[in-house]
Amino acid sequence: MPIFHTHASHRPDVPALELEHVTVHYRSDLPALEDVSLRVERGELVAIVGPNGAGKSTLFNVIVGVVKPTRGTVRIYGSQPGGHICISYVPQRNQIDRRFPVTVADVVMMGRVGKIGLFRWPSRQDWELVHKALAQVGMEAFADRPIGELSGGQQQRVFLARALAQEAELILLDEPLTGLDMPSQRAILAILARLQEQGITILVATHDLNLAADHFPRMVLLNRRLIADGAPEEVLTPEHLAQAYGGHLHVLPTESGALILADTCCSHGEPPSLPLGRDGRARTETAEKEE
Repeated sequence: MPIFHTHASHRPDVPALELEHVTVHYRSDLPALEDVSLRVERGELVAIVGPNGAGKSTLFNVIVGVVKPTRGTVRIYGSQPGGHICISYVPQRNQIDRRFPVTVADVVMMGRVGKIGLFRWPSRQDWELVHKALAQVGMEAFADRPIGELSGGQQQRVFLARALAQEAELILLDEPLTGLDMPSQRAILAILARLQEQGITILVATHDLNLAADHFPRMVLLNRRLIADGAPEEVLTPEHLAQAYGGHLHVLPTESGALILADTCCSHGEPPSLPLGRDGRARTETAEKEE
């Protein structure tokens, strides 16, 4: 769901996002995030990767201001979190109630609330923006359909349309491709590429290392602390992956380069395996854990 606040100004000379030495503690002594520093320039497309429980969702909650860091600072376009209506956060689909009786157009109009106010009626211009946003993601024909009747891929396109109607400048997507078939994944990735071309900054949390390596120019590997940040070939090395996934990775030498096998248990059935050949291309194989 998108996060709406009162307006905050944007400094033109600063990046979209800056985190400096951010640490987050919940109730346990183990930090959800530890000393994370990150800088994202405007218009970047970044994949946030790491195992389950690595802190990806916590990172997004810190950025939108839902979670306050125990230590460290966060700046959105030069200002503290809160006060920004430019951020659209799309959570994991299992956090969204598909039974909620609302149409596709109504869902997208929710993105306009921060602009028009909570208790004001949408204008004709607002509805035009809604239908334009739906057209951009290929969902205009579904405007009057209940959101619960859509497939997972269609729902994700609607949530992206809501971000467009919101006129978001920073979009955070938490596992947007999980459970989608390949055509739906390709459609979502194509939309993200077009949004980046428009100068929108996009961060996508995903467990799928192959997908991230193939479609994102920059990756951030996270496991409570920031392990690596850069181009896929710089991030997805045996050393970095061993730090992120621990003993669940098995590195085997092959003629074409290092082959990295991951036990399915390390991500609850969603293996983060990424065999890397000398050419840097990804080849996935999964080693089932022996009983």
